[in-house]
Amino acid sequence: MEDQNKEIENLKKEIENLKEQLAIKNEELKKFTNLNDQIKVKDEQIRTKDDLISNLQSAMNLKEDQIKTLKDSMSLKSEQVETLDSSLKIKDEKIRTLEKSVELKEKEISVLLDTRVEKTILEEKDKEIEILKEKLEILKGELTKADEDLEILENENEKLRNQLAAASGSKIIDWTNIDIPKNKILAKMKDIIMNALHNVTIAVPNIKDLQSLTLYEVRSSVNMKISCYIDPALEEDAELLEEFESLDNISIRMYEAEDRYILDRDGEELLFAVIGNGDENHLVIHTKDSKHVKFFKSIVMEGWLRSRKIE
Repeated sequence: MEDQNKEIENLKKEIENLKEQLAIKNEELKKFTNLNDQIKVKDEQIRTKDDLISNLQSAMNLKEDQIKTLKDSMSLKSEQVETLDSSLKIKDEKIRTLEKSVELKEKEISVLLDTRVEKTILEEKDKEIEILKEKLEILKGELTKADEDLEILENENEKLRNQLAAASGSKIIDWTNIDIPKNKILAKMKDIIMNALHNVTIAVPNIKDLQSLTLYEVRSSVNMKISCYIDPALEEDAELLEEFESLDNISIRMYEAEDRYILDRDGEELLFAVIGNGDENHLVIHTKDSKHVKFFKSIVMEGWLRSRKIE
C-alpha cells in the first residue's frame, strides 16, 4: 500500500514537472509567435523599401535620360550658335566690303561733281526728270483711258455687227474674222462661275488661265471638274497645280489639246469658245437655253473624259 502511495506521489510530481515544462514551452512558443510576427512585419518593411528603391531607380534612369537629352540639345544649340557666328562673321565682312565700296563710290561721285558737273546743272537735270515723270504719269492715264475707250468701241462694234446681220435679213453671224480676245472670255467665265451653286465643269487651254477665274472665291460647296494643259517641267505650272489641288472642291486633269474654253454652270448656263486661227479669233457661244445646254453636254463631257488623271 505504501509502495502504491509513493508511486502515486511520484506520478503527481512528474505531472507537476510536465505542467511546468509545458508552461515553459508555451511561453517559448509565444515568444516564437511574436518573433514570427515581427519577422513578417520586417519582411513587409523590406518589400516596401525594395519597391521604394525600384521607384527611385526608375526615377534616376528617367532623370539620366532627360539629362542626356538636354546635353544633346545643348550640343545642337552650340553647333547652331557656331554656325550663326560664322554666318555673322561672313555678313560683317560683306558689310565692311560694301562700306568700303560705298566710300569709294562717294569719293568718285564727289570728284566727278567737283571736276565735271556743276551743281546747278544737276539741279536742272533733276527738274527735267521730274517734269518727264509727270508727263509719263499723264501718258499712263491717257493710255488707260484709251484702253477703256477701245473696249467700249469693241462692244459697240460687236453690237453693230449683230445689228447689220439682222438688218440684212439674216441673224446668222459670220464668226470667221470676228475678234473676241481671251481676256474677255475669261472675264465672262468668272462672272458665270460666281453664280454657281452645285457643280461646274471647266476647260481652259492652260493651267495659267485658271488664275483669271479666282476659283478660291467660288462657294466651297460647289464641286469643280477642271481640264487643262499642265507642263510638268515648268515650276510655275507645278506650283499652280499644288495650289488648286489644295482646294477640297476641285478635281483637275491633264487635257493636251488646248483648243477650247468651256464653262457649264449647274447644267443651267453654258459658255463654249473654240480657238480659231487668229490669236483673238474665237467662236463663242453663251446660252441659258436648256435645250442648247443639253445638246452641248456630250461635248462638254467629252473633254473631261479625254483628260487623264495627274499622278
